[in-house]
Amino acid sequence: MASPKTIALDAMGGDHGPEVVIPGAALSLERQPALSFVLCGQQPRIEAALAAHPALRAKSRIVHTDLVIAMDEKPSQALRRGKGSSMWLPLEAVKSGEADAAVSAGNTGALMAIAKLVLRPMAGIERPAIAALWPTVKSECIVLDVGANIGATAGQLADFSLMGAAMARAVFHIERPSVGLLNVGTEEMKGNEDVKAAHSLLKSIDALPLEYKGFVEGDQIGQGAVDVVVVEGFAGNIALKTAEGTAKQISTYLRAAMTSSVVSKIGAFLAQGGFRVLREKMDPRRVNGGTFLGLNGIAVKSHGGTDAFGFASAVDLAYEMADSGLIARLTADMDGFHHRLSAAAVAGQQPRDSTGSALGKA
Repeated sequence: MASPKTIALDAMGGDHGPEVVIPGAALSLERQPALSFVLCGQQPRIEAALAAHPALRAKSRIVHTDLVIAMDEKPSQALRRGKGSSMWLPLEAVKSGEADAAVSAGNTGALMAIAKLVLRPMAGIERPAIAALWPTVKSECIVLDVGANIGATAGQLADFSLMGAAMARAVFHIERPSVGLLNVGTEEMKGNEDVKAAHSLLKSIDALPLEYKGFVEGDQIGQGAVDVVVVEGFAGNIALKTAEGTAKQISTYLRAAMTSSVVSKIGAFLAQGGFRVLREKMDPRRVNGGTFLGLNGIAVKSHGGTDAFGFASAVDLAYEMADSGLIARLTADMDGFHHRLSAAAVAGQQPRDSTGSALGKA
C-alpha cells in the first residue's frame, strides 16, 4: 500500500508556471492518491489554475511568494536574491521535514546552487550529480551525471556509481543494479586517467551494493547493457541532448516518409497502432525529471518546456524516491563505501593513480 507523501512544488518554475505545474500535479495525484502538495508561488495565479482541479485543491496548501527566479538568471544571482523565492521555499520544506521531496521546472543552475546551499551535500560527497532516466530497448536505465559538473575525479565517479545504484534500487526495485563507466571503448587501456582510475577503484573494493560491469560505450546505453551508466557531466549532458535530438530527428523522418505519397499514407493508417507504440516509447515526457543525487533531501528537476504530462512524470519520480527511503539507503551505502576505502588505505591496498596518489577522494 502506498504511503502518504508530501511533495513541495515550485509552482512558478519553467516556461509556463502554474498553467503546467498544477495540471501536472493533478495528473500525478490521480495515479498516487496518497500524495499531498505544498504549492509555492504567486497565490492568485495558483488559485486560478487550481479552480479546474478541485481534488488537487483539497490536497494542497499554498505558500505565497512574489519572488520568482528567472530561467536565464545566473546561479550566483539566484543565491544572492533567491531566499524566499518559489524555488527556494520547496527546498526549505524538504529541509524542515514538511515535505518529502521538491520538484521544480526552473533554472537548472540556480536550482542546483540553491539545493546545495539549503539541503547540503551528504557527508563525503563533494559534488552532487544530476541523474536522468534513459529509455532503452529493454526498459530504462539511469545515466549520471548529465550536467551538474564539468569533469570528475576517479573518487567522484565512484561516488556517482553508488548514487546511481541507490536510485536504481528505488526506481527499478533491483537489489544489486549493474553499473558501467561510459568510455570510448571497452578495453582497459582506453579512456582518460580519471575514468581508468575509477575503473580500478570500483574493481578493487569488495562488497559494493552494485554489480560493476566495467566500461560501456555510447551505443550500449540505449541497448540497456547496464542499469546505471556513469559519466562526468560535460560528456553526459552532450550525450543526453544528442539522444533527445536524435529522437526528434527520427520522428521527423518518419512523419515525412509516411505522408510522402498516397500509398505511404495508406500504409501509415494501417500501421497506426505500431506507430502509436513507437511514439510512446520515444516520448521524452515519459522519463522527464532529473534527480539531484548526493544531497540530504530529494530534489527533482523537470524540463522547463514540458507539458502537464511531462511534469507529472517528474512528480511521480519524486514520489517513488521518497517512498523508497532513498536518502537513508544512499547514506548507508556511502558511509560503508568510504569506510572500506579508508580500511583499504590503512592496509596499503588502496589503488593509486599514475602519480602514486591514493584514489577514492578528490
